[in-house]
Amino acid sequence: MINNGFRVQFNSAIGPYKGGLRLHPSVNLGIIKFLGFEQIFKNSLTGLPIGGGKGGSDFDPKGKSDREVMAFCQSFITELYKYIGADTDVPAGDIGTGAREIGYMYGQYKRLTGLYEGVLTGKGLTYGGSLARTEATGYGLLYLTEEMLKCNGHDIAGKTVVVSGSGNVAIYAVQKAQQLGAKVVTVSDSTGWVYDPEGIDVALLKEVKEVKRARLTEYAAARPSAQYHDKASEGTNQWIIKCDVALPCATQNELNLEDAKTLVANGVMAVAEGANMPTTLEATKYLQENGVLFCPGKAANAGGVATSALEMSQNSERLSWTFEEVDSKLKNIMVNIFHNLDAAAKKYGMDGDYVAGANIAGFLKVAEAMTAQGIV
Repeated sequence: MINNGFRVQFNSAIGPYKGGLRLHPSVNLGIIKFLGFEQIFKNSLTGLPIGGGKGGSDFDPKGKSDREVMAFCQSFITELYKYIGADTDVPAGDIGTGAREIGYMYGQYKRLTGLYEGVLTGKGLTYGGSLARTEATGYGLLYLTEEMLKCNGHDIAGKTVVVSGSGNVAIYAVQKAQQLGAKVVTVSDSTGWVYDPEGIDVALLKEVKEVKRARLTEYAAARPSAQYHDKASEGTNQWIIKCDVALPCATQNELNLEDAKTLVANGVMAVAEGANMPTTLEATKYLQENGVLFCPGKAANAGGVATSALEMSQNSERLSWTFEEVDSKLKNIMVNIFHNLDAAAKKYGMDGDYVAGANIAGFLKVAEAMTAQGIV
């Protein structure tokens, strides 16, 4: 079996290229370019010195042994190592690339170069990883959503939340939403979704997904209040459930126009993207036209890459910060991102259009840096 690997280094005007490595059968050059382009503006929005890039391969880690995954990761880095480095390009995890894969890649990089440096983020805690990195994208999504609601006169406490996905982003989004007093009633995976009117049990969800790496049928089997819905046989998804806040945290284009119409009809108040571009263009426009507070992924899920940049800082300082220190920095970054995009939208006469605000705020910083460096 031959797999194709990619790395697109898009823009380094404000810092080293930074973006995930996706391992999934759907990966091709077009997807990587599109995600890399988005990454430039997401990274700019964090306020941290990181440029935009993206990479990955059509290798599928699902169903493979640790040995097979290690062999792939080592082959991948054997070619990629020439193009990356702590001050050049710092890849990270993404779909299919978790702590295990990052560990194998880091080991091979070190073996080939002899360098111990912060070249990959999402590392294990024993070799330069950052506390709160695992939680960062999900937590950050909720910090921003909370701020967006607050600035529009609402409180997240007491709200009903529908989440899609059951990976890293979704799990910690559920956890933080419940810590903030909201009730999360759904999660999903590629084959089905669960509706749990009593609220998702995070400990059970982690056991099923992080420990057993199993399907959500196991969650439903272990939890009497949960109802499992098979996507293929029922043709439904979690967006049919009535909610105040919807958080798509699975994959691109998972929330379409029909879903948006259902959400609006059911009185949704806010939608914030935990995944990369999960809402289609038509759905985004429909939500905005119907007065729904909508925050795009380049802002809403920037907490992950922001904490990766904090991991880079810790590596450069040869220090490890406490969970509370990282979490507090993350919260400040997310609150600032919301205020920056809100201000940009207002300044350019598009008050309340957070998509335009995020695009403008992210773009201006990169454009100014490029102009100052004489690139343009």
